Amino acid sequence: MNKPTKEFLNYLQFGKNCTEDTIDSYRRDIEKFFKFLFKEDIDMDKVDQIVIRNFFTEEITNGVSKRSCKRRLTALRQFYKFLAREGYIKDDPFLFIDSPKIERKYPRVLYKEQIEELLKENRQREDELALRDQAIISLLYFCGLRASELCKLEIQDVYLKQRILKVYGKGRKERMIPFSEECRKDVEAYIKMCRPNLLGRSPIIKMEDGKKLIFNNKGRPLTVRGLEYILDSIELKTGTFVNLHPHILRHSFATHLLENGADLRIIQELLGHESINTTQIYTHVTEEAMQEAYSSCHPRAHKK
Repeated sequence: MNKPTKEFLNYLQFGKNCTEDTIDSYRRDIEKFFKFLFKEDIDMDKVDQIVIRNFFTEEITNGVSKRSCKRRLTALRQFYKFLAREGYIKDDPFLFIDSPKIERKYPRVLYKEQIEELLKENRQREDELALRDQAIISLLYFCGLRASELCKLEIQDVYLKQRILKVYGKGRKERMIPFSEECRKDVEAYIKMCRPNLLGRSPIIKMEDGKKLIFNNKGRPLTVRGLEYILDSIELKTGTFVNLHPHILRHSFATHLLENGADLRIIQELLGHESINTTQIYTHVTEEAMQEAYSSCHPRAHKK
């Protein structure tokens, strides 16, 4: 890794307060671009618009999606903007490069009845991990957490009496999320009757890891991949097959709030979105739901 790249990654960490995942993503995108430059025998400060277009043409030809190319372009834009500001290059070649247009995919959500059925069926379980799994479902749905946010939660971030959750989102931004009485009962039951048993299964554990709220069945802190595995197992154990995924519960949280009259700005704050434009996608979801309900339920919707 060269000096400018190291300085840029340090800037992301200490100047922009980016998460480790974001920094690692930027690093991989920059390294991919440098491999292309090395293959073409082009210096970092000799990049122009033709070189950039050739790079992305090769990416798309190799099967890289437009969505991934757009993300990679964002990383390279930030990198070259930094290089220009620090004097490593004279002009920023990414200044007039347009992002590839991609078809926007609207998030899939669960009906309220599906959520209720999932919570109900999981409560019927009697195995040792049932309470943990119930707390996971409740936190994801009643608080709208990202998968990474749930994994990073610490026991001290949960205020059961006040029914408030302290969450650190993207860019380590802190936000406070209220949760329901039902969620409080689920989380409290897990903390009192399940968490100590899980924590005791790991004889060697770092002090900071012991502060985590959710653990896997080996007593280790939960990971995003581990969370996905748990949700798959919940479907098998409950017989409720809804293609369960962390983001489906987050999307359902936002959509159900909007359908029941919550202000879009409030939903933006609860989700931790930096821009209201990101939150507005849920208005399209509810419009699609209304259209689907009309088409399937109105007696004359299908008649010519």
